[in-house]
Amino acid sequence: MRVPAYGFSYTARMNFSAFPPSLKSAATLILLAPAITVAQNQPPFHSIQVNSDRSVTFRYKDAAATRVELALEGTAKPIPMAKDAGGIWTITTRPLAPEIYGYHFEADGQHRIDPANTHIKANLINLENLVTVPGDTPQPWEVTDVPHGTVHHHVYTTAAVLNLPNNQSDFYVYTPPDYDPKAKQPYPVLYLLHGWSDDASGWTAVGQANYILDNLLAQGKIKSMVVVMPLGYGNIAFGHSFEGWQHPDLVEQNTSLFIKALLTEVLPGVEAAYNVSHQREDRAIAGLSMGGLQSLTIGLTHSDQFAWVGGFSSAVQGIDAPRQLASLNAKTADLRLLWIACGMDEPLLKPNREFVAWLKSKGMPVTSFEAPGLHTWMVWRNDLIHFAPLLFQPK
Repeated sequence: MRVPAYGFSYTARMNFSAFPPSLKSAATLILLAPAITVAQNQPPFHSIQVNSDRSVTFRYKDAAATRVELALEGTAKPIPMAKDAGGIWTITTRPLAPEIYGYHFEADGQHRIDPANTHIKANLINLENLVTVPGDTPQPWEVTDVPHGTVHHHVYTTAAVLNLPNNQSDFYVYTPPDYDPKAKQPYPVLYLLHGWSDDASGWTAVGQANYILDNLLAQGKIKSMVVVMPLGYGNIAFGHSFEGWQHPDLVEQNTSLFIKALLTEVLPGVEAAYNVSHQREDRAIAGLSMGGLQSLTIGLTHSDQFAWVGGFSSAVQGIDAPRQLASLNAKTADLRLLWIACGMDEPLLKPNREFVAWLKSKGMPVTSFEAPGLHTWMVWRNDLIHFAPLLFQPK
């Protein structure tokens, strides 16, 4: 089957045994969830309607439910819905900014996806649906009439990551539309890390990173670069339970094993297979939430390998800075860019501000970027749009 626009530029066959291990749990739910299957003799049910004023009407059938709420990405609290005589629950939102929104329903406190919407936001914990609210002009994350890069998928045997079936891990690589494997000048490379409970496809399947890069490149705003998006766990079990965040030793184990996988498996594999530079000045690393924790930890402790470092809504509470970064020295690190961003309406804003202040106390030059928003993909797409043009620029 052809994979929908929310992600990949290759053709995949529906062979479950060949699914990337990081996607198997989500794929199982998608394939087995009876709510997704709609009988052919039933009339179509329109669960979402994007209105001319950019409000969205959501509908959900459940006559037996006593309370249904809409959980909409970018909204702090679920929104109560009203039930009609036919058992259909409805809510029309306020006008929304042009964006891709994740959503699900809460029926009597139970997480429910929209069975009438096949656009699924894969996740190791809970699936959600996706709905796009268009703008008057194409948005930076949309597919537009520009040259497109290619997203390549790699599955490999890992010796570092724990609890993966048959030790099979995976990563994605974006090559720009002008990519030439024989070019004399190798391409700079950005290692782009996903967040907790996402899998390796997060930045393409939901973040639209490949389309963002296509559009920025066509506008002349970024350097042509290769982007590597690995599975971001040192222990895949860490991605299946939020309880792990309550145990600093588990957080540190997940981070340290991921660092080992990235530096000893993914990075050498990419540099053997692609025409990318091996110089620190041509390597960047950035990530969101858990991936931000990892990218900052790696960038600040391995500045001999990465000169450009970014964190988006980073889970910096997982960094014991005085201990883990005790040897940090601004002159020795010699970073070309240290860029730390956070949504202004999310709980991680205060920890990120405190981390920025600590870095500055160590003499580290930090660029801080804050924009309105919660802990959502809307914030992280915007972060990438602002971060990517800063990379690999001359001094």
